[in-house]
Amino acid sequence: MSAEHPFLHAFRGTFSGVLRWHQLDALWEQVLADPTSNWYVYAVGEEPPATPHNSAALRKIVQELDDLLRHEHDEDYCGIVYADSLQHPTYIKVFDPNNLGSSCGSSGNPPLPGWILSHMPPINLPAALPQPNNRRRWWQKLFSHVH
Repeated sequence: MSAEHPFLHAFRGTFSGVLRWHQLDALWEQVLADPTSNWYVYAVGEEPPATPHNSAALRKIVQELDDLLRHEHDEDYCGIVYADSLQHPTYIKVFDPNNLGSSCGSSGNPPLPGWILSHMPPINLPAALPQPNNRRRWWQKLFSHVH
């Protein structure tokens, strides 16, 4: 059995939720505080970036993400951003407000985040995570009737 990829291991790690908008402001401040830090911004489902974003690009991306979240998630709370540390983040999951799935935790296969900001180079998450067995069975059943 091969060792789990570090990016996937971090993805499955412990995260703190950003519940309020002022907490999101503070998180973004931490992300942008050190212009020399390397942040990869990965739009899950797209090709993972091979290089980190420069300071100017990161600032623009954070602003665009913040605008999108506040516009599309029209609530008085945030609750769709999670970080490995709110004070010293190195891995942040941002969920797409239009693809939240079940938020109560009862779903065995929660939706993937829309975006991940991390200090480590990302991998292709949809390819790295196994498809649920019930979905596989559904496809197998569908294709057995088509042929």
